[in-house]
Amino acid sequence: MSRTGRRARDLGIVVGSLPTGRHNAITDVPGVLVGHTTVDDGGELHTGVTAVVPGCLGPGRWTLPAAVFSGNGHGKLVGSTQVDELGVLESPVVLTATLSVFRAADALLSWLMERRPDGVSFNPLVGETNDGHLSDIRRRPITEDHVLAAVAQASDGPPAEGCVGAGAGTTALGFKAGIGTSSRTVRTAGRTGTVGALVQSNFGGVLTVLGVPMPADELVPAADRTEPPGNSCMIVVATDLPVDARQLGRLARRAVFAMARVGASFSSTSGDYAIAFTTSDQPPIPDGEIDPVFAAVLDAVEEALLNSLFTAVTTTGVGGRTSHAVPHRAVIERLTAAGRLPAPPLIPESPSETRLRTTPARDEPGS
Repeated sequence: MSRTGRRARDLGIVVGSLPTGRHNAITDVPGVLVGHTTVDDGGELHTGVTAVVPGCLGPGRWTLPAAVFSGNGHGKLVGSTQVDELGVLESPVVLTATLSVFRAADALLSWLMERRPDGVSFNPLVGETNDGHLSDIRRRPITEDHVLAAVAQASDGPPAEGCVGAGAGTTALGFKAGIGTSSRTVRTAGRTGTVGALVQSNFGGVLTVLGVPMPADELVPAADRTEPPGNSCMIVVATDLPVDARQLGRLARRAVFAMARVGASFSSTSGDYAIAFTTSDQPPIPDGEIDPVFAAVLDAVEEALLNSLFTAVTTTGVGGRTSHAVPHRAVIERLTAAGRLPAPPLIPESPSETRLRTTPARDEPGS
C-alpha cells in the first residue's frame, strides 16, 4: 500500500531507543494484517474502514487473549464488554466513523458467520471516531461491502497511513490526522518479540513532538479553527509476546497514557480506547519482566500518533471546512531550536505552506 506525506522518522524524529520492526508497523507482528477501504468523493465524504486482522484466528483457534481499556468512555466500541469480561478477541478489529459503527458491526458479523456456519453467538469488535467535521457523517455511507473489502484486502505489508480508511476524515491536535502505525522489537524474559500499534487519531489538545509544543495557531496561523475540541482516539496494540489478558489490560492502559506524550487534552467528549491482543499461545511472562514491554507500547503508540498526523494531507470537506496538514518544516525548525534535533534536514516549504503564512484561510483551496 502507498503512503502519503512523511513519517516521523523521515523527518529525523525518533521516539525512544528500542529498534523497530521491518516496516515500523503493526504488521511487523507475525500474522497481523491491515486493510483499508476509503470512501472519499473529494467533497462531502471523507471516511472509510480500517481492519486489523489477526491471521491466526481460524479453525482450531477461534479466540486470542485480549483486553480493552477505556481512558474515557464517550464512544461506541461495539463488543468491548465481552472482551473485558472473557479476556478474548474473536474477530478482526474494525475501525470506522461514529454513525457507521453499527453497520460495520453487522457486516463483520456476516464475515464471522460465514466462517463458522455452526455458530450461534459472535462478538464482532468495532470502534469509531467522529469524522463529522470533514465528512457528512449522517449519510452513513459505509456498507457491508466496504467492511468485507477491508478485511479481505488486509496484508502483512506496510499499511497505508494518513488520510486512508477510517482516518480519511479525522482531525487531531489542531491538524489533519488519520491512521498511523509503528512497532518496536523488545527482549524480555529470555525471548524476543514485537509490539505493534495502529491508531485512528481524532482528538483535541496541543501537538507536542519530543516534548516540544507545536500549537496549530502558531504553525498555521491563517488556518480556520472551527474543529471540535474533543472527538476520540482508537488504539490497537498487537504483540507476539506471551502475555495473558490481565497483562494485556496493563498494556492497553499504557497505550492510552501515550496520548499525553503528543499533547492530548483528554476532553470530556473524547472517547479514548485501547485494544490489546497477543498472537502467542504460550504461558505468560512474569510480571517482574514486563517493564520493557510497557516501554515498547508507549514508544510505538507515541510514534504511531505522530505518523498519523505527519502523513496526513490538507483536506477540505463538508461545509467547506478545511483541516490543514502539519507543516513539516516548521516542526523541524522548532525541534532544532529546542535542541531536540542536531540540524534541520533540507525540507523545502510547500506552496500551500507559503500561502498559509500570508493568505486568509478562506482563500486556501486545500489539497
